[in-house]
Amino acid sequence: MKFILSILFTIISTTGIFAQLKQLPVKTIPEKYGFIVKIGQDVPDISFKLTNGKVVKSSEWKGKVVMLQFTASWCGVCRKEMPHIESDIWQKHKNNPDFKLFGIDMDEPVAKVKKFANETKITYPLALDPQAKIFYTFAEKGAGVTRNIIIDKAGKIVYMTRLYKKDEFNEMVDVIDFLLKN
Repeated sequence: MKFILSILFTIISTTGIFAQLKQLPVKTIPEKYGFIVKIGQDVPDISFKLTNGKVVKSSEWKGKVVMLQFTASWCGVCRKEMPHIESDIWQKHKNNPDFKLFGIDMDEPVAKVKKFANETKITYPLALDPQAKIFYTFAEKGAGVTRNIIIDKAGKIVYMTRLYKKDEFNEMVDVIDFLLKN
């Protein structure tokens, strides 16, 4: 049964049917992804500082759809994914008051994070994560950094990704669109 569902998911996601979601997809997160949070749970209480010095708190996100993108300048997969986040998500929704997107950079100084944003040509806000404390609120110690978490307007985690896989990324884009319409 799992094999059949996997084939159906692949066919559906590659044909673009998800572009008009009627409901959130049921997503099973493999244990090997290293998440310690689960889909359906409330987002943990976190706060972080953006590269411009502004402090952001998760308690301010009620009523907003939020994307957290965990990244680092040394991460090749992050560098591959970030331009897609910029063009397919940020540029599309940056003026929507119900949407927030934060890249959270793992344990690097502000100057390096700003340089990283410039090199990848992204304009969405990047945050600092000294000692990766925020990252390890969501993922196991030693887990890989390339990952995204989507939070709904009620503050629940509804979608998570690991690495950059085009089909999964496209589904995540559709999930964000769906959440913003509902």
